[in-house]
Amino acid sequence: MGDYLVLFPLIVPLFFAILSLFAWRAITWQRVLAVAGTLILFSSGLALLDVVTREGIRTVQIGNWPPPYGISLVVDAFSALMVVIAGGLAVLIAIFSLGSMDEARLRYGFYPLFFVLLMGVCGAFITGDIFNLYVWFEVMLMASFVLIALGGERAQLEGALKYVILNLLSSALFLSATAVLYSLTGTLNMADLSIRLRTTIAPDLVTTVAVMYLIAFSIKAAVFPLFFWLPASYHTPPVTVTALFSGLLTKVGVYALIRVFTLLFLADVAFTHTLILVLGGFTMVTGVLGAAAQYDIRRLLSFHIISQIGYLLMGLGLFSQPALAATLYFMAHVIIAKAVLFLIAEVMYRMGGSFDLRHLGGFYQAYPWLALGFLLPALSLAGIPPLSGFFGKLALVQAGLAQGQFGIVSVSLAVSLLTLFSMTKIWNEGFWKPAPKELRPLSGSMGQRVALILPIALMGLITLGLGLGAEPVYAFAEQAAAQLLDPGAYVAAVIGGLP
Repeated sequence: MGDYLVLFPLIVPLFFAILSLFAWRAITWQRVLAVAGTLILFSSGLALLDVVTREGIRTVQIGNWPPPYGISLVVDAFSALMVVIAGGLAVLIAIFSLGSMDEARLRYGFYPLFFVLLMGVCGAFITGDIFNLYVWFEVMLMASFVLIALGGERAQLEGALKYVILNLLSSALFLSATAVLYSLTGTLNMADLSIRLRTTIAPDLVTTVAVMYLIAFSIKAAVFPLFFWLPASYHTPPVTVTALFSGLLTKVGVYALIRVFTLLFLADVAFTHTLILVLGGFTMVTGVLGAAAQYDIRRLLSFHIISQIGYLLMGLGLFSQPALAATLYFMAHVIIAKAVLFLIAEVMYRMGGSFDLRHLGGFYQAYPWLALGFLLPALSLAGIPPLSGFFGKLALVQAGLAQGQFGIVSVSLAVSLLTLFSMTKIWNEGFWKPAPKELRPLSGSMGQRVALILPIALMGLITLGLGLGAEPVYAFAEQAAAQLLDPGAYVAAVIGGLP
């Protein structure tokens, strides 16, 4: 049964996407299916995580074709962790959508697209084939493009156009790199590639292909200098969509970077991973400086997505078990923290009538519960103890100091201070200063108000729990990092060991 669980992250969202299409005119049923489907996805992810923790890496060969000829689905500790996080975030977004998404967008297919996007995300996490990774990226791209444009507002269409053009460029580069890789090795199975790339007679060409993948995935992950599509598009759709994107889409790009640069491209670590480390530093700085200049809370938070990606690249660039463990822990933290801040921005907009911080104020006095909901993820994002962001950044700093990488450590600490400045800016403008106009009470039925507030409360508690319960979470992250640094275990699980 453990191996069949590997299929659930694909089957569950596909099944509920189809059911949502059948319920096209029944919006109430679509809402029920959204919550039920995401709960099942999350539960199956937890079951898969338990199996992987107890029994090791699990694989399934589609159609019973022997590897490396068939399509492999592979779940290690890292993949299982990402599926659980994606499922958990999807549950909370589905609940929030009950009170936030307008019926017009629901009637044009929000929930079917929501599940197709989740299928693409989970497919990227569990595929063991580099071409199928491309396929799942395209599934995500199609669903996310329509979700950005859904509603047809001018700003949305403009943002969707910028989003899709850059991502199509990434896809073309990804496919080109995959073609070169196949011509070089004769295989696309990642476990088989791991073996063949060690013995290739063209190491310089392998490094070139590695850089092509680095550029392609860096566009997906919004890495410097290829990030400008994100703040130009993420503020245009409804915040429910933006929160989903902020938690998952760029993180799939980071997942792909971690996967290929721990499993495949290890021939010239001194060059490739140093380049990743440098890009991580520039990504941190440009993201946080962009955020400091913003007053639209959605754009400010969008720039912070970019900044936090830099910390994830820092761990990959350092390329040690402590650094990778810190990266995995930090990824779990930042997915939740960023998503909940966007949800809070939606609630502020509903009561204050604007996303512009200059036109907001008075939330601390009028709604202290919302102020507390903001403070927990905001201070966590800035790295204030005892919240999760502090432990993630502390582990990254310690890993950097252990390797003598004082430059990136200094940058990461400075960016943390600037992150605190940005969060203080939101606090001062939106919560602390007097309200420029009277705040409206949160509108809607009791059920809709609960749907808006409950995910914010749960995410705040998760952020606090990741900090106070950092030890067991970090222990699992260390286990996952050890697997990532042992390609032989991955290869053995898929094709039975080294030749």
